[in-house]
Formats: sequence, C-alpha cells, structure tokens
Amino acid sequence: MSIVQRSLVGAEVVDLFAGTGALGLEALSRGARVAHMVERHAKTFAILQANSETLGAGSSAVLHRQDVFTFLRGAASFDIAFADPPYDGGDATKLAELWLEKSFAKLLGIEHDSRVALPGEPEVRKYGTCAVSFFRQDKL
Repeated sequence: MSIVQRSLVGAEVVDLFAGTGALGLEALSRGARVAHMVERHAKTFAILQANSETLGAGSSAVLHRQDVFTFLRGAASFDIAFADPPYDGGDATKLAELWLEKSFAKLLGIEHDSRVALPGEPEVRKYGTCAVSFFRQDKL
C-alpha cells in the first residue's frame, strides 16, 4: 500500500478478490474516496460486510457479491485496482490479460506466486514466494 500511497488520496479504488476487504479498507483509511470491493463467495462476503461495518466505512465502501470477471465486464474505469486472487487457477494471468485488453484502471497491482510471470511488462516486486506486479496506463 505504501508504494501507491500518493495516488490514493481522493481515488476511486477497486479491491478484486476482496476476501476480508483488507486492501480496500486500508485504501479508505489512507484517503481513497471510495473503494469497491468484489467478492463472490457467500461466507467470505459476509465477513467483508461485517468488517466494513465494524470499521465504519459507510457509503465509501461499495460491496459487490459477484465474480470479478463478470464485474469488470460491466464496470467503468478506476484510478487504482488491487487484486489478490487465489494462486492456483490462473486468475492472476487472466486478470493481467484482461487489463492489457481493456485497461480498467490507471494502476493495477496483482499479488501472485513469484514463480509465475504475468503477461505484458509489469513492474514486479518479489517478496519470497509472493510477487506483486504493477501495471500502469502511462506505460501503455
């Protein structure tokens, strides 16, 4: 989050594969105007709702119980997109390919297995077995 700190103030953020909402809620705490959080699993979505309420995110947190790829097909563009998809199943690669096809955010950060190279030319930061690949519109 500190890598994109300066870009967060007033930003419209989307947290894809939101899980508990940690990334979206952290973005709000650092000045994002709104954070859309997308999670499809019912039990996890209930935790996301509870966390949003507990932290008093209010209308700044817009929760979507939906598949990420379905959501993105109908979504407008965002300032910043965060994604922490499950490491198995290829969703990180699929998401990177979609961004390269339809740039749905000015900045996209995808957490993934460090042994997986995502398509395109992202800036990659490795942390042991985890990597975060950053895609930026200004590099297109």
